[in-house]
Amino acid sequence: MIEMTPAEIAAVTGGRLHRIDEEAAAVPVTAVEFDSRRVGPGGLFLALPGERADGHDFAAQAVTRGATAVLAGREVDAPAVVVPPVEVRDSHTYLGAVDPDGTGAAVLAGLGRLARHVLGALPGLAVVGVTGSAGKTSTKDLLAAVLSPLGPTVAPPESFNNELGTPYTALRADAGTRNLVLEFSARGIGHIAALCAVAPPRIGVVLNVGSAHLGEFGSRAAIATAKGELVEALPPGDLPGGRGGVAVLNADDELVAAMATRTPARVVTFGRAADAHVRATDVTLTAGRASFRLVTPAGSADVALRLVGEHQVSNALAAAAVALELGGTPDGIAAALSAATPASRWRMEVTDRADGVTVVNDAYNANPESVRAAITALGQIAGPDRRAWAVLGPMAEIGDGAAAEHAAAAENARAAGARVVAVGAPDYGPGAEHVADVPAALTLLRERTRPGDVVLVKASRSAGLERLAAGLLTTEGMVCR
Repeated sequence: MIEMTPAEIAAVTGGRLHRIDEEAAAVPVTAVEFDSRRVGPGGLFLALPGERADGHDFAAQAVTRGATAVLAGREVDAPAVVVPPVEVRDSHTYLGAVDPDGTGAAVLAGLGRLARHVLGALPGLAVVGVTGSAGKTSTKDLLAAVLSPLGPTVAPPESFNNELGTPYTALRADAGTRNLVLEFSARGIGHIAALCAVAPPRIGVVLNVGSAHLGEFGSRAAIATAKGELVEALPPGDLPGGRGGVAVLNADDELVAAMATRTPARVVTFGRAADAHVRATDVTLTAGRASFRLVTPAGSADVALRLVGEHQVSNALAAAAVALELGGTPDGIAAALSAATPASRWRMEVTDRADGVTVVNDAYNANPESVRAAITALGQIAGPDRRAWAVLGPMAEIGDGAAAEHAAAAENARAAGARVVAVGAPDYGPGAEHVADVPAALTLLRERTRPGDVVLVKASRSAGLERLAAGLLTTEGMVCR
């Protein structure tokens, strides 16, 4: 973050100084933090109400730890910038958390104004926004890998892709940052547009339009409308001085490709399609890891991904298209993609146990498309000689077709030669073995897996199946037979 004083922050956010005298108003702030346990000297603590605690109650503690000031929605027992109230139009305005007096929404609004101001003070910064129904986090990690050799790059830690995560990540950029990568998520129409207003992107990447949050949107067409807000927010492609907008679109997804008519930016496409600007040819798979020839207008190069899953080819092409726009070469991009390793937890993490069992932890989230991709990777890792287990929890927020999608996932798993273990309430059909919860699934797998087996753990985040994957990797989980 560029240095700003509490007085400057108050001016930018429309707030007022509370318990800050003239001398303290000039002390620089150099970072923002929403966890009072992690705040340090020069920090601005964000007093956000949560499900179990209200950050306003930890304001004094944050200052004791070194925070310069607190960004608050009401007066606190500490030096603070108190931001004005805002009208809360829906739960997404404050992440669905408990916020009876609107203070959380007010702090987020102030944080957004602060981020917009800081980004406006960094005219040489290239802001890259990524959205899609699946693959956002893997792609932003690949973007960080291919852009870092080109200059200092900031990307979100894990999936920081909402009203808090977007400005929080943006404020990590400073005068030395060349590239800023941001994820943009949505649970309704207008949400991505609001995030773009906080952190205006110059390059926008749309990966795909799938079934994630179908229950909230109602149709894939509505999801496409929401995702397309990213490319609508881009600047015109013909601006001088390297400031023109670029829309990076998946040529293999017809709903994404159609977004070319919705943007003033220059359009670059990626995919397997023969007419894509950046494409992959000669794709081969070894134990679930893809190798391919990266073909671009600037030349070609060979890529051997260390990430698991054929779906990572599309993510890698998206990252490559952005890197080419920002000065990368095909050889340099191919080298960075080939060296990239998983950077965010619980996403196709492959671990070989001491007893020969391989655990694939993809338990961060699940929708029909990502489950199909994970099951395909499971079959590729197992091959013809190893037993495969698909341990599946619920796919959340996919609407009225949930029963059919769960049944289809089980059928896909069986077609891939996997034994299906369904954890919790979803009905994966008569061919699946249903267990009540994570402990029951762990007991079953400890009893029945044998050396050489491959176990995929996949579910929506709320199911907690990451605990199952962790349990399979403890000493107790390694039962040799």
